[in-house]
Amino acid sequence: MERGDIILIGATTENPSFEVISALLSRSRVYALRGLTVPEIVTLLRRALPVVGLRAPDDLLEQIAIYANGDARQAYNTLEAAASASPEGELTAETVESAINRKVMLYDKSGEEHYNLISALHKSVRSSDVDAALYWLCRMLEAGEDRLYIARRLIRMAIEDISMADPRALEQAVAAMQAVHFLGIPEGDLALAQAAIYLSVAPKSDSAYRAMNAIQQDVEQTIAEPVPMNLRNAPTRAMKAWGYGEGYQHAHKFEDAIVAMDCLPPSLAGRRYYHPTDRGMEKRIAERLEEIRRLRNK
Repeated sequence: MERGDIILIGATTENPSFEVISALLSRSRVYALRGLTVPEIVTLLRRALPVVGLRAPDDLLEQIAIYANGDARQAYNTLEAAASASPEGELTAETVESAINRKVMLYDKSGEEHYNLISALHKSVRSSDVDAALYWLCRMLEAGEDRLYIARRLIRMAIEDISMADPRALEQAVAAMQAVHFLGIPEGDLALAQAAIYLSVAPKSDSAYRAMNAIQQDVEQTIAEPVPMNLRNAPTRAMKAWGYGEGYQHAHKFEDAIVAMDCLPPSLAGRRYYHPTDRGMEKRIAERLEEIRRLRNK
């Protein structure tokens, strides 16, 4: 290919970013083709009518085009099936209905469309758009997505995007996963819908997510100091003699169970990672944190 000895022309229904090796991809020019629109498929069907010996109104051709979901081949197959069921040469609503077994959903459980749809569901939940969340959820269900995969992603949304703003969101998501596992299809689908609704309308917070990212950055970029002596257990006499546990303040022995003892390594003392929002339950958590800090300083 580099010398020009061969010219390679290929076509794939998959995303080349996933399915074509990088060495070949870097030497190729990639063109992305889109699915056909409904008017375009109607035009193709209208041209095919004389071939199959049919007469058909535009509204029925449009119905076939909608169910083809951008796939002209599927539209032709449906038209051909409807033609065989129309001995009078006139396409009717009944023959179209019998030819359409199920709407063809563009979906691949391991390729691009799989990730596109779960991304749409996640972002709709994060944006508190309950109707969009239910729509994308239903698209995945109709396409035959693994229900437990959806349940796992809903659990992730509860942790990543809601978190302490509404701790019950995680309970709801886990309960939905258990219901799906217990009930199966189709009853379990309602549990997924219920969880999607709850997560969509719940107050949002990514404070815990951002706190973990900040901590991971410090763990990677700072020296791994030993655990302070006051936080270590001293199960043996020798360890006690060496100072293990010395200076430890047992919180339950103090008023309000609050102590001023530092628990971070000395180089990170006073560092704050968790910054709660003023949304949902986190507003109360923020107030409690301020109270704890005031008592510690006192």
